[in-house]
Amino acid sequence: MPQPPSEGLVVAYYGDDFTGSTDVMETLEDAGIPTLLFLEPPTREEVASHPEVRAVGVAGVSRTLSPAEMDDELPPVFSALAALGAPLLHYKICSTFDSSPEVGSIGRATELLRRAVPGGEERATALVVGVPQLGRWTAFGTLFATFQGEVYRLDRHPAMSVHPITPMHEADVRVHLSGQTSLPLSLIDVFDLDGPDDEVARRVDESLGASDGIVVLDVADHETQRRVGSALHRRLEAASTTGGTAVVVGSSGVEYALGAAWGRQGHAAERAVRPAGTTLVVSGSRAPATQRQAEAAVAAGFLRVDLDPAAVTAESATDAEDADATRAAVAAQVVAALSASDRVLLFTPPPVPGAPAVDGTRLSLALADITRQVLDRVDIPRLVVAGGDTSGYVAKALGIRALRLVRRLAPGSPLCSAVSDDPRVDGMELCLKGGQIGAPDYFVRIADLGTDDVGTENVGAAAAG
Repeated sequence: MPQPPSEGLVVAYYGDDFTGSTDVMETLEDAGIPTLLFLEPPTREEVASHPEVRAVGVAGVSRTLSPAEMDDELPPVFSALAALGAPLLHYKICSTFDSSPEVGSIGRATELLRRAVPGGEERATALVVGVPQLGRWTAFGTLFATFQGEVYRLDRHPAMSVHPITPMHEADVRVHLSGQTSLPLSLIDVFDLDGPDDEVARRVDESLGASDGIVVLDVADHETQRRVGSALHRRLEAASTTGGTAVVVGSSGVEYALGAAWGRQGHAAERAVRPAGTTLVVSGSRAPATQRQAEAAVAAGFLRVDLDPAAVTAESATDAEDADATRAAVAAQVVAALSASDRVLLFTPPPVPGAPAVDGTRLSLALADITRQVLDRVDIPRLVVAGGDTSGYVAKALGIRALRLVRRLAPGSPLCSAVSDDPRVDGMELCLKGGQIGAPDYFVRIADLGTDDVGTENVGAAAAG
């Protein structure tokens, strides 16, 4: 059974949203690879000051960027990560393939990733998106995902087919990706991954060796996942031997596959949680799962503060002053609620039919500003943020430098501890979750951590991201 390199960094990665980045951190830790997740690219010296760390990530927001914005944002980050010397450089995408030619282009990001390493444009780039552990499967290049216990082809998925920013109208990831890049696209399917291990390895390596474009690898079950992980390990091992860098694009299915190949799952060390105290939930997600969690939290005694998304965002310069005043007023409401209760929910209501759409990035920035104002006035030992984009902007607004894993909770959304120069933020417990992640009692059970022996196995009965 293959094993990761015995010393030095194993993986460096960039996550296209914040909750996806913590998903990778959790999966690596579960494979026995201590990981530190940064909000900005770290220096070699900064990484060296944490000698126990074997993987480094950067939490980004490229899922919301245009190709032109990616051209500005991604190359310096990819170059900084490549310079750390890890043999595998991973661009992490959402397992529901959130992307379009205009927003979050996976094709454009892949082109930039390949340019960041010597020889990257001449070699195949593996793409792995299936994650059975999260209810995501690829078969013959077609992506399937669960929704409320049912499995759907992604272009028929009740949430992703009508996603407000990047709706999926095509479940074949090669066809979907062809609108985002001119790179050649090919597939290693479930039949290619069937048979004796040595024959599968030969077929897969030949297919990867024959391509200079993007090669999608199916992951339909544990066995295909293990074999895909073995293929990724061979590329990682070859890069480690030569001092080079292998690049890969995909969901946390990349790390799940490596863990399966290494036989190293369930190795994450749980760290002690703080005694239960004040818990603030900031919800920027308008996903159905988060709506149910908010309802359950209020039923369990959380004080809820609603905001008007249009009122806290500025569509133009003339609106900015009013939006600033509204955000300050909402922050004051949250502070007042925290003086009356140790469990408070700042909630973004679902869209009203016929109401004007609100820009998601501006809403995330508004929530980040409100959260920063609250923390300027109140100590918050435990913060939960719902929504991948919101999580990233809130974390940056709080001056968080990096995150460490504390405990696994819902798949892809662990409880973390903040690393920051700000003593009010350093050591804060954070849970940053995607909109579709978690069972209905998610917020309640996280607030309960530290009060008794409450378990975490049911905190994430539903998962996505």
